Amino acid sequence: MSTALEVTGCLMAIASWLITGASLANDYWKVSSYSGGIIISNRQYENLWHSCAEDSAGVAECRDFESMLALPGHVQACRALMIISLLLGLFSIIVSILGLKCISVGSASDAAKAKIAVTGGILSILGGLCTMVAISWYATRIVEEFNNPFYGGIKFELGTGLYIGWAGGSLAILGGALLTCACKRASSGSKGTYYSSAPKKIYKSAPTTESETGRAYV
Repeated sequence: MSTALEVTGCLMAIASWLITGASLANDYWKVSSYSGGIIISNRQYENLWHSCAEDSAGVAECRDFESMLALPGHVQACRALMIISLLLGLFSIIVSILGLKCISVGSASDAAKAKIAVTGGILSILGGLCTMVAISWYATRIVEEFNNPFYGGIKFELGTGLYIGWAGGSLAILGGALLTCACKRASSGSKGTYYSSAPKKIYKSAPTTESETGRAYV
C-alpha cells in the first residue's frame, strides 16, 4: 500500500506542477465586473504580466506591464511566489521519482530511497503553500477593491486563473502529504538494519564428568 501511495503522490505532484503553470499563464486572473448601472462596451481582464481589453466584436488588445517596480506590491510578491512554487514543484518531481520504491537508482537502500521520497513530498507541500498564498492574496485584493465603496477605478471579479491556481496548490499539498507516507518505510528500514557494536564474549562450558575432567588435564 505504501508504494501505491507514493506513486499516486508523485503523479499528483506532476499534475499540480502542470496546473500551476497553466494558472500562471492564464490571462483571466481578474475580469471586469458588469454589476451596476453603467453599461460598458468592452471587457477588461488582467493577470500578473499584462492587461487586456476586449471589445464587443471579440477583438482583444493586450499591453504588457512595462516596469516591474511600478507595479503594486502584492503583484510583485505574487509573481515571486508563483515562480518559486514552479521551481519547488520541479525539484519535487525529480526528487520524488528518484525516491520511489519501484525505481532502482544505483545501490541506494530502501530506507535511503524512502528519505528521498519524503524530501520530495516536503518540497511539493512548500510549493503548494506558495501557490495558495499567492492566489489567495491576489483574490483578497480583488474582493477588497470590489467591496470598497470609495474605490474609483474599475471593479474586477475573480477570474478563471485563480480557480486553476487553487486547484494546482491543493493537488501539490495533497500529493506531498502522500509522499511523506514513505517515512514509515524509512523508519522500518532503519530498525531492520540495527547492529550492536558491543564485543561478543565466548564462554566455554566446564567439564561435568570425570572422563571429561581427565581429558581436560591431559
